Amino acid sequence: MNARDRLIVALDVPAAADAAALVDALAGKVGMFKVGGQLFTAAGPDFVRALAARGERVFLDMKYHDIPNTVASAVSAACQLGVSLITVHALGGQAMMEAAAGAMPAIGARLLAVTVLTSHDTDSLGAVGLESDVPRNVQRLARLAKAAEADGVVASPHEVPLIREACGRDFLVVTPGIRPTGARAGDQARAATPAAALAAGADYLVVGRPITEARDPAAAAAAIVREMESAG
Repeated sequence: MNARDRLIVALDVPAAADAAALVDALAGKVGMFKVGGQLFTAAGPDFVRALAARGERVFLDMKYHDIPNTVASAVSAACQLGVSLITVHALGGQAMMEAAAGAMPAIGARLLAVTVLTSHDTDSLGAVGLESDVPRNVQRLARLAKAAEADGVVASPHEVPLIREACGRDFLVVTPGIRPTGARAGDQARAATPAAALAAGADYLVVGRPITEARDPAAAAAAIVREMESAG
């Protein structure tokens, strides 16, 4: 898989028209587009269907977290939109993730479990009553996701080696919190450069604002692909 195919652009924009303009500018230059809570709420499933229908790969990042039956039903409905990747939240537990995995088609979409959000750090985890050791939490949740037969996890670049140690090379790891060299981290507490994330063992990188807020999104994406290629 080449570097371009491993780059996922997060369409975290307020309206379908904004997202469509970005897709037009980036089609063929990146591997996948992520639709999260903001855009899905604004544009709905029809936008996702249309994106998939034009041949683009879609990462539907809704982080489903509810009782097992509800999550299984949501995942089943999401698969019918033609998406390639779907997220649930690992904190929903093994039974919930097993129900989600059971709702996946035999081929096509793949299920990811979100571990610890990249905006969290030791202090914020402790504040919500979780063990404050971020890497240990991520590794534990990754093991749980694998036991539930999820295809992989979403985690920051900092924890990728621990996930590989616990879950092996064939377990997908998708890493948000990617910031190109010289960019500000913003609200990402555990960020890394594209080359560093790939060197750590990530399979896919998710990049949002450094591309979507750039004056020339296509040029920004191309520059990130070059950084990715530098990881060898």
